Amino acid sequence: MKRFQDLIDWYFSKGAFPYWCVLALDCLIMLFSGVLVFWAFFRTLLTLRFFWPVVRVMLIYIAVTIVFFRIFKTYVGIIRYSSFNDLIRIGAAMACSYVVAFIIHYPIAEHTDWTELAHFTARMLFFIYALSTVAMWVVRIGIKAIYDAFFKTESAKRVFIYGIRSGGIGLAKSIRGEKPMRYKLRGFISHDPALHAKGTVLMGVPVYDVDETLPDELKQKRIDAVLVAPGRIERFREDTALQDYIIKSGAKIFFSQGAVEWDKDTPDNPSVLKEVSIEDLLPRDEIQIDMDSIAKVIGGSRVLITGSAGSIGSELVRQVAALGPEAMVLIDSAETPQHDVRLMMANDYPSVKSDTIVTSILNADRMEKIFSEFHPDYVFHAAAYKHVPMMEDNPSESIQNNVFGTKILADLSVKYKVKTFVMISTDKAVNPTNVMGCSKRICEIYVQSLDRAEKDGKVDGITRFVTTRFGNVLGSNGSVIPIFRKQIQEGGPVTVTHPDIIRYFMLIPEACKLVLEAGAKGNGGEVFVFDMGKPVRIADMAKRMIDLSGAKDVEIKFTGLRDGEKLYEEVLGSEESSKPSFHEKIRIANVKEYDYEAVDRQITDLIAISHEYDDFKTVLAMKKLVPEYISNHSAFSVLDKPSN
Repeated sequence: MKRFQDLIDWYFSKGAFPYWCVLALDCLIMLFSGVLVFWAFFRTLLTLRFFWPVVRVMLIYIAVTIVFFRIFKTYVGIIRYSSFNDLIRIGAAMACSYVVAFIIHYPIAEHTDWTELAHFTARMLFFIYALSTVAMWVVRIGIKAIYDAFFKTESAKRVFIYGIRSGGIGLAKSIRGEKPMRYKLRGFISHDPALHAKGTVLMGVPVYDVDETLPDELKQKRIDAVLVAPGRIERFREDTALQDYIIKSGAKIFFSQGAVEWDKDTPDNPSVLKEVSIEDLLPRDEIQIDMDSIAKVIGGSRVLITGSAGSIGSELVRQVAALGPEAMVLIDSAETPQHDVRLMMANDYPSVKSDTIVTSILNADRMEKIFSEFHPDYVFHAAAYKHVPMMEDNPSESIQNNVFGTKILADLSVKYKVKTFVMISTDKAVNPTNVMGCSKRICEIYVQSLDRAEKDGKVDGITRFVTTRFGNVLGSNGSVIPIFRKQIQEGGPVTVTHPDIIRYFMLIPEACKLVLEAGAKGNGGEVFVFDMGKPVRIADMAKRMIDLSGAKDVEIKFTGLRDGEKLYEEVLGSEESSKPSFHEKIRIANVKEYDYEAVDRQITDLIAISHEYDDFKTVLAMKKLVPEYISNHSAFSVLDKPSN
């Protein structure tokens, strides 16, 4: 037994046998089959008497078969990785060889020493080829089975697949055919009760129900992971009970990267499977954007992007570069992240002419020179101070960077006849309760009033000013998910401001695609509101992240709402409604319109006040410009008292 095990270990320690070894093995199988069939017909005595004539005849048949082995390439694969297609090739080669052998067997019999047995040869020939074919199949299946049982799957994850339709079956076929195997299929999960009642077995493994017994089944079968079939990803995101069952069992969850639908006839490569993060489990609908139509508008244009090194800005850079612009100018004041963007452009988009500039949008002289030399067709304005607590402590800087910076860029866009100016805003601008949100609302008011002034002929310009308003983006710099992840890695506690606080979330690439579509198709003056899907309770998300990580004894600590923070964000103001647009995920807010001259005068005064660095005086001026701005959990709440 030990010698057999040593032989097995020796064989599977090799990368692969040379092709001639496989060919020689098949030839030996055929020779042995010929002798065995002859013995079955004539027993031992005649077999010994005619042994060498039989060998000579079999060598002729083998020579014929080798021709078809070469045609069908039966020996080029690695036996331990044999597939159904390999068996088909062997069967086809042997069938063709049998036909030729059958045609020539009478002439062969007439020139051998056993002509008296010639009338048996035709029948024997069929059994020889049949036995040889089966033996070749058995050898390959046997070696593959041994390898799968003792070597190939020893490090493979034991998995269930969620989904039994074409996506699940296609995924199952893919993981079973993977070389080397990473996943060992042990069952399917389905919501269909009829399947469980019948004890349905698919592809040799059982189908399990989604109920409270599932965690025990996962533990009993020692399941390492559940693979979610791509066609079931959206259903899985919505089924928090199923997620909890899997997480409770200790199993990991894997999705396919991207929203590619797996086809039952041409299953995708399972190498695209990745372990899910909390971002993957948040309930949301996939957003489909026709990027070709956007490319027809923006492709070949000159594009300027501010805040190009930020979370939104850098993704905009990637997506615009992929559209084939004539040239790009990328502006950010953060040197190191901007250097990373520069390297990304050089490596990933070398054919796109781009200038990465380290400067502030407040540098009016520098902005003027950039606009005068570059003459952009499109401006995507993503530069802004965005952290609520930080801006609550620095209202003057919030006005100078967010408001004054936007005014400089908007005015230059009019002067240099930019086609479209897209300002990226936030849901915190709606009924703002903090300095940052109010500063972005003031930006919205300015660009919208400037667009109206152009249309009314009060300002000489052709620029379409478009505002896009959306909530939190998953994984952005300083967002809650990276913070929670770091706290969990450090053993906790995970800090949540309030048990009932909720937020909307969207993927950065999806948000940027919607921004591009709004920029390409907006008529000017619109405030576009993105459908952010369902809100997420932050405490629930923190708990789910802890469970997913497998960390033990990590507590959630509630710290209280921060200055300027509110329990939930809105995408429309209390006096606003919305109407549909060119995309189902984009609505147009019916916002109050402002007179440009009055707004321009008020904002100029506000900027001047901000340079006095009197926080309360600055915030008071902001509240006069945006009356719906009511401070929340902030020192500036005293300014909202009736006496003021």
